[in-house]
Amino acid sequence: MSPQKRKKLSKIRSELDKIDNSLIKIIKKRTFLVKKVLELKDRKNQIVDQKRIKSILSNIRKKSLKNKIDPRITNRIWKNMIWSYIDYERRNFKKK
Repeated sequence: MSPQKRKKLSKIRSELDKIDNSLIKIIKKRTFLVKKVLELKDRKNQIVDQKRIKSILSNIRKKSLKNKIDPRITNRIWKNMIWSYIDYERRNFKKK
């Protein structure tokens, strides 16, 4: 790789790092809200809401297409996020 390309690569990676830092802050906010939602659930079987999951993924697909993002990328990201939070809720659910 040429020095010029190396410099460009470094700059792009720096921008990616900044975006990652922003995402961490957003994930922290999302986790806070998921905790609030979990507090409202009375039974463990309320954790997975297939209708809501389908709705979220459908909306993400539409927004991805509108924004010219490959929907396979966003679908995979959101599925992983959704199931990660489902796992989080299952681990943190407390019977009332």
